[in-house]
Amino acid sequence: MGTFQEATAVVRRGDVYETDLDPQWSVGGKLHGGYLLAVMGRAACDGAAKDHPHPSVVSGSFVAAPAPGPAEIHVEPLRTGRSTTQVRARLTQGDAVRVEALITLERLEEVGPWWSGLEPVDLPAEQECPRTPPEAPGGAFPVPLMEVIEQRLDPGHLGFWSGSPSRRGVIAGWQRLVDGSDWDPLSLLVALDPVPSVNFDLDLPGWTPTIQLSAYIRRIPAPGPLRVRMHTADITNGRMDETVYVWDSKDRLVAQATQLAAIRMPR
Repeated sequence: MGTFQEATAVVRRGDVYETDLDPQWSVGGKLHGGYLLAVMGRAACDGAAKDHPHPSVVSGSFVAAPAPGPAEIHVEPLRTGRSTTQVRARLTQGDAVRVEALITLERLEEVGPWWSGLEPVDLPAEQECPRTPPEAPGGAFPVPLMEVIEQRLDPGHLGFWSGSPSRRGVIAGWQRLVDGSDWDPLSLLVALDPVPSVNFDLDLPGWTPTIQLSAYIRRIPAPGPLRVRMHTADITNGRMDETVYVWDSKDRLVAQATQLAAIRMPR
């Protein structure tokens, strides 16, 4: 089991970045969307201006699920200004585009907000929250991602494990990297795509592939665990939105995201 940095490593070959997508960072046999954006973000950071070392906005469209193993990332510069660099990144296998993303890079700081109207999610103590196992409820499918992410969910949101979901459309909990490294702007992209997805709390278990995910990294996180809260506002015609907020150990909002995912509705 390697580290996050090893799992997202890229090597530049001319105008292309090569990578080896790690099956450990997967859910139900499919590579995790936040992980894929982190790999692409690392390639974008490598080619960015030295004054813009961190991803601050990542908007990814998931065209087709890539397979674990070799892949290429093509990074196209769009604009470099005083405060930001903007690029387009494409993750390909063979001649097929699997994920495409628009990425904004800048220099983030570990500073508090000038103003915030959002309070950190209130959770029981970390050790009072059960750790998420590396399989879906009922053993429906494997979740190797949970062997590299230590996630502990609020017991008040775990009714779906026993067949009694709250039907509020909310799941929250703690997250750490199992390799012991601190969270950073790239690994926050993984935290912004939580597992299990919030449909489990609505008694709609099953795979929910991401169609589009837009992530905003607000600041450098402090060392320690993250608190993550996700909720959905609307499920219609086989589509579900998810909004995610992430706070660091100093109670600061460090990242937020919205995504649209496909969901299989009951007949």
